[in-house]
Amino acid sequence: MQRRHATALLLLAAPVLWVPARGQSLASLSDADASRGLKAALESGALTAVRLLGVQDGFLGNPRVRIPLPSALQDASRLLKAMGRGNQVEELEVGINRAAENAVPLARNLLVNAVRSMSVTDAKNILTGGETSVTAFFADRTRAPLGTQFLPVVRQATARIGLAAMYDRLAGKAAGFGLVKQEDASIDHYVTRKALDGLYLVIGEEEKKIRHDPVRAGSDIIRRVFGAIR
Repeated sequence: MQRRHATALLLLAAPVLWVPARGQSLASLSDADASRGLKAALESGALTAVRLLGVQDGFLGNPRVRIPLPSALQDASRLLKAMGRGNQVEELEVGINRAAENAVPLARNLLVNAVRSMSVTDAKNILTGGETSVTAFFADRTRAPLGTQFLPVVRQATARIGLAAMYDRLAGKAAGFGLVKQEDASIDHYVTRKALDGLYLVIGEEEKKIRHDPVRAGSDIIRRVFGAIR
């Protein structure tokens, strides 16, 4: 019964799993092996994402995850540049991305623990849940605790930027009138949210790469499970 479940589980993922594993068939895989393979792939993807983003220019140099100025500040930034305060705008743009880069390494343990505590049902939901299933899994399990861990690190980085404090004062007042979204009223909360969005996005991208080319993952269980489609 377990093997039939594993076969059905992997067949649902067949459109993206194409690399063959010599001598391995779907019928020989148990639910436990299928789950182990997915866990190994997700853990590898999570660790790679942390390694890619938690360094200088991990966010700033990657247009996919680079954190822009809050929308409420983007129009004002043009005026500030026209007033000769472009350096302060640039300092804030760089600073919020550096804050994210500093915070991301804190995610390593929580992400790994989320993967290792995954159930067979979780694995099935990920394989059958579509393009955003990996992002949804990690966000559901880790967004709240990671937000708590990231916020002090982000706050420490932005505290040195004068324009960040000015933004908070103005945005806080504007939020009271409904002119700024409450979630964007604090630069620190904004950066924390964007940092987590970028982290989950890259984890999802790394997991897709492993599915498409499991041989490069360097893990026997990943090769066996994701290479089982003939």
